[in-house]
Amino acid sequence: MGGGSSLTTVLYKLEAFEGPLDLLLHLIDKAEIDINQVSISEITDQYLEYLHNMQELELEVTSEFLVMAATLLSIKSKQLLPKPPVIELDEDYGYYEEEEDPREELIRQLIEYRKYKGIAEQLHEMEWERSLIFTKEPEDLTPFLPEIQENPVKGLHTQDLIEAFQKAIRKAVKRNTVARIHRDEISVKDRIKDVVSVLEGSGRGGRLLFSKLLHEEMYRHEIVVTFLAILELMKMKQVVCYQNKLFDDIVIEWRGEGSADEFSGIEIDY
Repeated sequence: MGGGSSLTTVLYKLEAFEGPLDLLLHLIDKAEIDINQVSISEITDQYLEYLHNMQELELEVTSEFLVMAATLLSIKSKQLLPKPPVIELDEDYGYYEEEEDPREELIRQLIEYRKYKGIAEQLHEMEWERSLIFTKEPEDLTPFLPEIQENPVKGLHTQDLIEAFQKAIRKAVKRNTVARIHRDEISVKDRIKDVVSVLEGSGRGGRLLFSKLLHEEMYRHEIVVTFLAILELMKMKQVVCYQNKLFDDIVIEWRGEGSADEFSGIEIDY
């Protein structure tokens, strides 16, 4: 049981690192020390301990980790060596060339790695934020727009209204014309024959506008008789009347098979 607990602790301590520099930065941050003040001796011991734990768990240790271990040991050994003596090159001044700090190259690499790692983390965060935004191709939303009723007087001007008013006045004057009262000179039966004569020439399915049956010289009673004749033909299912739109002219469509002479014998109550 004790061995299992120890193995679990080691597994918990071991983390995945992208390379030896990543491991070194982790050890430095964990020790809470400045990179420039890093102790090679302590870092080397911790680094080798990590590699040792990996080998105990039979984890594969890549060559780059081993190269860094050799580098750390080399730097550590150089720091243990005594400094070279001063070399006098002039009688008046003693001069010696100070040896370069063996840690300098490693510290420079760590600083550069930390900078690029921070940039990579920032880009990863931006990538994550962008992944939360979803886009799609634009769609045609015309079917969802509210239906706007067409303006019935669109395009009309004041002059158009004046002309319509003058036309209505002219019609009113004709309606008010005093006419002689006389007996009806045309019956509904005769008017049916006239209408059928006009329609039968166009064949079955022929069409005629109601206004074509009227003319300016017709009296009011003649217009009424014509209208009654159309009603009788509709009653006999000889014609069908309809309008294409509101207040439009009445369309008379011939559906009968007979001729005008066949309607001479029909009985009309008025």
